[in-house]
Amino acid sequence: MSRSEVPKAPPETRAPGRALWASIITDYELEEHERALLIEAVRTVDALDQLDAAVRSEGAIVEGPSGSRANPALVEARAQRITLARLIAALRLPSGDVGDEKVSARPQRRSGVRGVYGVRRVS
Repeated sequence: MSRSEVPKAPPETRAPGRALWASIITDYELEEHERALLIEAVRTVDALDQLDAAVRSEGAIVEGPSGSRANPALVEARAQRITLARLIAALRLPSGDVGDEKVSARPQRRSGVRGVYGVRRVS
């Protein structure tokens, strides 16, 4: 894909998200559903950057009416990291170079995906 054909990151994307976008979109051709996953991953990376800034400025422990507790931004960052890992895993991007033996030997699996749920009739 040439530079002129590379789709731009969503307009609200910040620097960390743009870096992730560029690193994936220039190397892989994504289907529409994969691009939607990438957009959510980019948003998650940007949110993690903002949460990290909050923790750095306020500290990991904050004082509240009931005493010291973990910074809520730190707690949310943990949830966002889990979300990012699942989004990246759902993209099923190969690791390593194209000719690398590890890449071809490793099957692509959807970790964290439980499968299709059927609709049950309520009696």
